[in-house]
Amino acid sequence: MRKIDAVLWDYDGTLVNSVPKNIDTTIQILSVVAPRLTNGNLPDCLKTEEAYHIANHQAKNWQDLYVNYYGMTEEEMLEAGPLWTEFQLKNTTPVDLFSEIEQTIKAIDLPQGICSQNSSENIMGVLNKYQISSKMNAVIGYDDVPNNMQKPFPFGGIKCLEQIYDRLENKTIVYVGDHEGDVEFARNIERELCENSKVIAVTAMYSGANTKKWKYQPDFEITKPSELLEILKQ
Repeated sequence: MRKIDAVLWDYDGTLVNSVPKNIDTTIQILSVVAPRLTNGNLPDCLKTEEAYHIANHQAKNWQDLYVNYYGMTEEEMLEAGPLWTEFQLKNTTPVDLFSEIEQTIKAIDLPQGICSQNSSENIMGVLNKYQISSKMNAVIGYDDVPNNMQKPFPFGGIKCLEQIYDRLENKTIVYVGDHEGDVEFARNIERELCENSKVIAVTAMYSGANTKKWKYQPDFEITKPSELLEILKQ
């Protein structure tokens, strides 16, 4: 395998178990844009962490999740999207790194970055809590990307790489995520880069991903974060 130049990470479901906070935030947003879906009419996939994991990994993207799993209308979904950062920042539900993430990030002696649909301010707060913010050369969140250019569009990934490198030629990048949309995101970044660049998609299976029916298949699957270190050595 080619020499790896950088590792980019997804955040939710890859670095952190943010499901409890995401469920609580989503319920608060529903109370504003779709109160009919609260209390006794709460969608089943918001009732337990397990149900949320299943729905989240089956949905193609957040828009699909909101409309086809939560039952929101298209109009409600479009209203809810821009509220995510505001409500996430106000929500105080604790968020913890997955086991081995801290050690794995510290062990990687390469430029690293995060491309996420969470808020960059939220992400930096967790990185600072665990004293690993110095290991990240760039953090791109939902609020750093235009609404119509969110994942799987490559905009955020290219922006992240541009904060790491002056030139993007001849680069081999690893992107680690937990969702089919993350694999598609990696493929789209590669298409945007120069001909001699490569983006390797790694799927984190430890938060519930099931790749069997995915249209976009990863290059590698890892069942625990430390397995990434072996991939980087190849």
